[in-house]
Amino acid sequence: MEALILSRWQFGITTVYHFLFVPLTLGLSLLVAILETIYVCTGNEMYKNQTKFWGKLFLINFAMGVVTGIVQEFHFGMNWSEYSRFMGDIFGAPLAMEALTAFYLESTFLGLWIFGWDRIPKGLHAATMWIAALATNLSAFWILTANSFMQSPVGYMINNGRAEMTDFVALITNPYVLYQFPHTVLSGLVTAGFFLLAISAYHLLRRTHVDFFRTSFKLGIVWTAVSMLLLLGSGHAQTQFIAKAQPMKLAAAEALWETASPAPFAVAAVIDEENRTNPVELKIPAVLSMLVDNNPATAVKGINDIEKEYVAKYGPGNYIPAVTPVFWSFRIMVAAGSVMLLVVMAAGFLWWRGQLEARPCVLKAVLWSLPLPYIANSTGWFVAEGGRQPWIVFGLQRVDQAVSPNVSAASVWISLIGFTLVYALLAAAAVYLVQKFVRQGPAASQDQPSKPAVKGAALWN
Repeated sequence: MEALILSRWQFGITTVYHFLFVPLTLGLSLLVAILETIYVCTGNEMYKNQTKFWGKLFLINFAMGVVTGIVQEFHFGMNWSEYSRFMGDIFGAPLAMEALTAFYLESTFLGLWIFGWDRIPKGLHAATMWIAALATNLSAFWILTANSFMQSPVGYMINNGRAEMTDFVALITNPYVLYQFPHTVLSGLVTAGFFLLAISAYHLLRRTHVDFFRTSFKLGIVWTAVSMLLLLGSGHAQTQFIAKAQPMKLAAAEALWETASPAPFAVAAVIDEENRTNPVELKIPAVLSMLVDNNPATAVKGINDIEKEYVAKYGPGNYIPAVTPVFWSFRIMVAAGSVMLLVVMAAGFLWWRGQLEARPCVLKAVLWSLPLPYIANSTGWFVAEGGRQPWIVFGLQRVDQAVSPNVSAASVWISLIGFTLVYALLAAAAVYLVQKFVRQGPAASQDQPSKPAVKGAALWN
């Protein structure tokens, strides 16, 4: 049991490190491609400098995403061999496709992009970045295809105790991935937008490279506002799908113990998991019913009723995830998203009025909002994965059935500590490089730095 818990912690820590870099990679790759396309179409050297500056930060983030992602592959054989045995036929296919159709494209065309400046025609050079960006997002599709089978299995049969694929088309058109993939990509676009805005705000506050970062801030406002509106829509659609596909996950995220019609949305609650009750709740009536079905009278199943259904279907056992962390992770995600939306609206309004740079408090709010998309991404991931427990493959394999039988707690402790320390050092190195290049600013910019106009504006001082 200790080896199981430690293995879960190790995979969770590895994934959190990895997922710090993935969303920004998805969004920033497309942003850099768009900036270079503008340069090719207009011939404006400002956009060439924009492409090089943001592209440099993209490459640091991309490298960290690759390094942290590769280690995850080893977990399947070392800590989760029973999962690999059971799921290898299905899980291996999208991973192989990711390597063949996405990773090779990324590495090849990013190499051409890095070393091809002024060596190949401008249009062709921009095309290499577009191919790399699309391959990066295609990589996310294949990974999410594998994950979506774990969330909602399709296109398979059980043969000799193993899940075997019977329909590849069903696998890649799994309804779960059709909701999960757009939401993940849009999360990446929002993360990239806030990254762009925060760094631009930093330089606008310091009055350094003003023309350069005024341009990037304007682009960031439009990019982030549109992405956030689309993200809200995709999140709403995904919630409605999960209400049907994984009702236990939704009920756990709401700490809804008993079926309710209409069902309230709990803003906050004190949760007693042992007695399956919430002694204290702050609720908004009928809002959960509206969220899941656009109807305030819709009944939403509670945890107790869903568990009875699962016991009847899957046999005796505990099918309730850890309600408290799932409940609060969902609220942290929503709170972070709400603050981000308010910040973007305020900054966008002042930008439209031409008053943004005269309101340093708003620029500071944008600057210090940079951690929010990362918090929202990580807590959203936890809801998606933690809310599925105790299943590692929903309805087919429990987590306790997936761990390697011969792995020892001591060996997991050693690798857990080792990997965590190495990842911490790598993350620190990445942050150091990013802040170094951010402080330096665009090398080719003609703007002359001057003394910071606002005290305390420095992001890493």
